[in-house]
Amino acid sequence: MSRDLDALTSWHADWKGLRVAVLGLSVTGFSVADTLAELGAEVLVLSESATEEYARLVPLIGAELWIGDLGSVPERLSEFAPEVVVASPGFSPTHPVIVWTRERSIALWGDIELAWRVRDKILRPDGTPAEWVFITGTNGKTTTTQLTATMLVEGGLRAAPCGNIGVPVLDAVRDPGGFDVLVVELSSHQLWYLGLTDPAAQPVPWAATCLNLADDHLVWHGSAEAYRDAKALVYRNTRVACVYNKADAATQRMVEDADVIEGARAIGFGLGIPGPSDVGVVEGILADRAFLDDRRNSALELTTVAALAARGLDAPHIVQNILAAAALARSLGIEPAHIADALNGFRLDAHRIEIVARAGGITWVDDSKATNPHAAQSSLRAFPGAIWIVGGDLKGVDLSELVAGAGATARAALVIGADRGHLLEAFARHAPGVPVLEVVPGDTEEVMTRVVELAAGIAQDGDTVLLAPAAASFDQFASYADRGHRFAEAVRQWIDQGSAGDAAGSTSGADA
Repeated sequence: MSRDLDALTSWHADWKGLRVAVLGLSVTGFSVADTLAELGAEVLVLSESATEEYARLVPLIGAELWIGDLGSVPERLSEFAPEVVVASPGFSPTHPVIVWTRERSIALWGDIELAWRVRDKILRPDGTPAEWVFITGTNGKTTTTQLTATMLVEGGLRAAPCGNIGVPVLDAVRDPGGFDVLVVELSSHQLWYLGLTDPAAQPVPWAATCLNLADDHLVWHGSAEAYRDAKALVYRNTRVACVYNKADAATQRMVEDADVIEGARAIGFGLGIPGPSDVGVVEGILADRAFLDDRRNSALELTTVAALAARGLDAPHIVQNILAAAALARSLGIEPAHIADALNGFRLDAHRIEIVARAGGITWVDDSKATNPHAAQSSLRAFPGAIWIVGGDLKGVDLSELVAGAGATARAALVIGADRGHLLEAFARHAPGVPVLEVVPGDTEEVMTRVVELAAGIAQDGDTVLLAPAAASFDQFASYADRGHRFAEAVRQWIDQGSAGDAAGSTSGADA
């Protein structure tokens, strides 16, 4: 007799003996296995590799670990006959094991569904689980998640940023301290898995936002339409506030088409003057016209662009993130003064429009996190006329539109990446007036050294050199962070060499 999975919607349900196969053993995969083992399920973890720590821990928690090639369905998985498969987000819809699972009508979950099912492990003082806030978008997810959580904490709520941001939701759900709100960053991959969820286990977020939509992860999803449909799931079942980008019509359509809880409001954010039920900017003031009684005739001040500029937070796309986060926080009752206080102490993560150095009249900016055209476009608009470092693993995305638009405003372009052909063609065809320097691939250690040498050779007083690759990093670097670190280190070495040269020149002159 098969198990009634619809009954497994509480930590206190009977999970004992449930056969669950867990695909992948990264931080997310381990959190899934650890949770299921704690619940008493029979767990088989399958992964192509495992760190020494996870390989040691999996047997200790009472789960079985299978390591091997997942390019085909392992015999051990068939023998195990799982009732549920929980996949890490990296497993695409066309992966052989995912196809095998769906063909056999085996329940297929992601970690977010499992976390929602067991969200009542730790309760608030009123006996209810933490509220959930969902955040997705092609760009800005992590910054907005951090901003929202910071605002909530400043306002007195126990809040945790989690999900795709790096802390698994299951770890937050099981934290013995408990939380009032979980601010959950969701990738399109996680949302695709949520799209498979049965109604009994679908999350019901307090508020949700899709910050923007641009082509990304097309190989994983199979098409731009499938990617868009996954992102749109963020609004499903929203109870209070559906926050959307007024400058991105796709996000507004997502809200209009979403199946939400009756009474949920659409809240727009944008850099222009806000209408009723919006947050926006009026004469340099970030204003809320959504969460006050007389929103047709008045507004509440959240902060000013000048105050943000003093903290390096005034780039247009960062202001948009701040407005979205403020709307989410206001939906939970956070006062404007607490939002302003939260922003006073907030700093962007490394590799997000981070000024690495200013030297010799040149500003060096690391936005290695700009891994797709939409993010790079925002950076180029924040630093018009920059010397642009672009290229890498394009993930099947065509950069022609970016090059023809914001890219054409660059003073010069330095093209990196193992496969640069399409990008070089795009510049030749769509931005022939932009000087292009090609960085021929070499050892990873040499790429950024050469980039900085070339950039320094053409940069003039007042120029900005901008690393905004519009591409993933895995063709030449371990991660976008590794790419940014190497860029920053190469800049520092160039500055040090220049200082040493100046000192040597001064000494030589004195001796003469």
